[in-house]
Amino acid sequence: MNTYEHSVHLDEHKCTGCTTCLRHCPTEAIRVRDGHAVIDEARCIDCGECIRVCPHKAKKAVCNTLEAMDRFKWKIALPAPALYGQFDNLDDVDYVLGGLLRVGFDDVFEVSKAAELVSAYTRFYLNTEGVKKPVISSACPAVLRLISLRYPSLEENVMHMLPPMEIAAKLARDKAKREHPEFSDEEIGVCFISPCPAKASYVKNGFGGHKSQVDAVVSIRDIYFLLINAMSHSDEIDSLSSSGMVGIGWASSGGEASALFNDSYLAADGIENVNRVLDQIENGNIPSLEFVELNACTGGCVGGVLAVQNPFIARARLKILRRYLPVSQNFLPPDEQYIPEDYFFNEMPQYRGVAQLGSTMAESMRMMADIQNLRSTLPGLDCGACGAPTCRAFAEDVVQGKAKPSECVLTLRDRMQAYLAEKEAPHDSE
Repeated sequence: MNTYEHSVHLDEHKCTGCTTCLRHCPTEAIRVRDGHAVIDEARCIDCGECIRVCPHKAKKAVCNTLEAMDRFKWKIALPAPALYGQFDNLDDVDYVLGGLLRVGFDDVFEVSKAAELVSAYTRFYLNTEGVKKPVISSACPAVLRLISLRYPSLEENVMHMLPPMEIAAKLARDKAKREHPEFSDEEIGVCFISPCPAKASYVKNGFGGHKSQVDAVVSIRDIYFLLINAMSHSDEIDSLSSSGMVGIGWASSGGEASALFNDSYLAADGIENVNRVLDQIENGNIPSLEFVELNACTGGCVGGVLAVQNPFIARARLKILRRYLPVSQNFLPPDEQYIPEDYFFNEMPQYRGVAQLGSTMAESMRMMADIQNLRSTLPGLDCGACGAPTCRAFAEDVVQGKAKPSECVLTLRDRMQAYLAEKEAPHDSE
């Protein structure tokens, strides 16, 4: 039974079955049945690509509301670095951080601060003996789920370090308990301000046995207008920020990799490009690299579907904002040459792979042969009229009993034309 709780949901009343999402889903998790889309939860990675492309707004991301934090006595906000790129003419991150305090949070802990620590520890990780190269970043939860589902052979390449969001949540909790011992763990709430639904799914489900220390995920869209009203450029602001260029750079594609001060890296963004890179790594058809940074969203986290601003505009704003910041404000002690144990997750989560057809090898091989035989009889146009994204996916659905061969309208048309031609052909008199 599938127990994974997703953040991407379908509104059947808005869906017209237009097949737009069908053609863009990176894991072929969507089918059109009975006039509307159906999401296969076992395949969905919550990347939000269907939300991005749906012309009818039938896909949506379900996150928490700010009211979910009301049950806590001490409320901490974790702003993603992508949040800073949403505001026009922002010249100081402290305006955003102060605004978060004004909308009801008791404390703010920057995810960009944790990102700078993760960058420093990643440099240690790359120099560790026995690490399989290229090392693949673990920062994007959509990419990690994609690897588990479609590229399990690359799991050894994944860096088993928790993402900055999770490190920030841990450090924020430690800080709150240190400064406010009167509050118990249950009375301290941590809220992540997220640009993407994959982060919300990460928090709901945990990852590889690790339970998230984040209590709620609120989308940037839901808090944006509250912040606009709370941010005042005329008032004197407190100095709250404790991160620099490196941490805020994580919001855009290439920011994490460039912070390693290592030229042997690759950074790719956009789910289609991510798939191409993973294919190349799996096939060994890629140059020798130390590190690979992959972001499911175009432009990096600034391109998340829960963000407000165009990702390219947001990226340009962050580039301007970073000019006035120090390189980094978070450095490791000179004598610290190890990564703390609680910065790691132990193992990748186990999902049923998308290529796994049967429960046994013999059954899978038999089904694969049936799929190939049926595939050879189909037109190969990948039109989507059958409700599957490709002819190969349709053949798989038929073999698995999820569809009928007659649902291929082109094959049915050809059969009908052949039948009519036979009926109309002159017959020799006996």
